[in-house]
Amino acid sequence: MTAKEAGVAVSSSPRSKITPEREQEFYEAVLDEIRENGYEALTMEGVAARTRCSKSTLYRQWGSKPRLVVAALRSTRCVRFAGIDTGSLAGDLRQAARAAGDGPDDDTTLLHALAHAAMRDQALQKALRETLIEPEVAAVGEMIRRGVLRGELAADHPAAPFLAAQLVGVIRVRPMLEGRFADAEYLGRFVEHCVLPPLGLTGP
Repeated sequence: MTAKEAGVAVSSSPRSKITPEREQEFYEAVLDEIRENGYEALTMEGVAARTRCSKSTLYRQWGSKPRLVVAALRSTRCVRFAGIDTGSLAGDLRQAARAAGDGPDDDTTLLHALAHAAMRDQALQKALRETLIEPEVAAVGEMIRRGVLRGELAADHPAAPFLAAQLVGVIRVRPMLEGRFADAEYLGRFVEHCVLPPLGLTGP
């Protein structure tokens, strides 16, 4: 692996100006390449060829492959759990299940490809955690905080710290166990039978 690919700074020159439309072309090319061939096969050279630009432009703009991938993820994805507030913790968790399961299959394929690659790439793992996982965990934490304030859940309930792991983990695990994505219907049943009962939440 070169210093560039490892994420080491390669140039102190200022970033060139790229239009938002052109920038989005780069991001779409990166994510399409990962969906089609996986993260490991993604190269700055391949992105440059796919977008008909010079490799030096990509390095000057983003510095490394992990940084370019993170920028692409940030440009196209939002936190699925952010903004959910139904007025009850049970309602929030049900809505979170629908939000997580309603994403397109190509997004799910992309995330699984990146999660697999992150097991062997610490730079990518850190970037994914900061870009995707931590915001989702924070959003679930906010649901719990509101539930505690409303008196729906004890502040020290032993199951509360595991809610984010349950919601995120089942999305990752189902394809491995059953060869199918965790869609909204599946996640809804999971929340009803495996998440709400241990919390003592069975109402609307």
